[in-house]
Amino acid sequence: MADTLPLSLVVITRDAAADIADCLASFPLAREALVVDSGSRDDTVEIARARGARVIEHAWLGFGRQKQLAVAAAAHDWVLCLDADERVTPALAASIGRTFAGGAPEAPAYALARRNRFLGRWLAHGEGYPDWNVRLFDRRRARWTDDAVHEHVVADGPVARLAGDLLHASAESVESYVAKQNRYTTLQAEAMHARGERAGFARIALAPLARFLRFYVLKGGALDGAPGFAHIAIGAFASFLKYVKLRSLQQGRVR
Repeated sequence: MADTLPLSLVVITRDAAADIADCLASFPLAREALVVDSGSRDDTVEIARARGARVIEHAWLGFGRQKQLAVAAAAHDWVLCLDADERVTPALAASIGRTFAGGAPEAPAYALARRNRFLGRWLAHGEGYPDWNVRLFDRRRARWTDDAVHEHVVADGPVARLAGDLLHASAESVESYVAKQNRYTTLQAEAMHARGERAGFARIALAPLARFLRFYVLKGGALDGAPGFAHIAIGAFASFLKYVKLRSLQQGRVR
């Protein structure tokens, strides 16, 4: 145990048998690996246990609440939260190790540079990289939001950044990726509607365009070729769908 760090690696899963072993193996420095599964129909639970993880099974609560439940169940206050299709690179693992070298880290939370793979290419610009996400934090000073989708961590103080990449090694097809965007935009629209937000013509027309220009032009997404264009175009279309669905909810129409 002396060569491990006083933190818990926390992963929420459902039907992640193809990914969970590599995810857990990518960060062996954690003193505990905790997997919270929500009804996998494949071998996710068995594989996680075989890899030494403690497994809790709990019904799905939505992304934010499920992740916060997992964090609360961890054995350590410091947690590293990963998705099953993410991998910690050796450079990032070394950076995390240095953060704990002098004892408990000073900052309440740390953001990691996530690199996304799309159409077989590791993206280096635009929305694909660096996709900064807070994943390492002290649960006494930071927590997941309750959002059903696009959840994020809020911290009681400034968030620091760590060197090294977190690889989002998703192998999903374009069809499943687009279907996921459709599900997520429905959840987003419902949450926005519940908060009283509205979508007029300008928001529907301009928000997707602004998103595309920001990431394709200003953030250099054009340098990632066809995969970069496709990734950002789908993201812009998802923005369009979100606001159209919100408009539909305003008018009481069927989505």
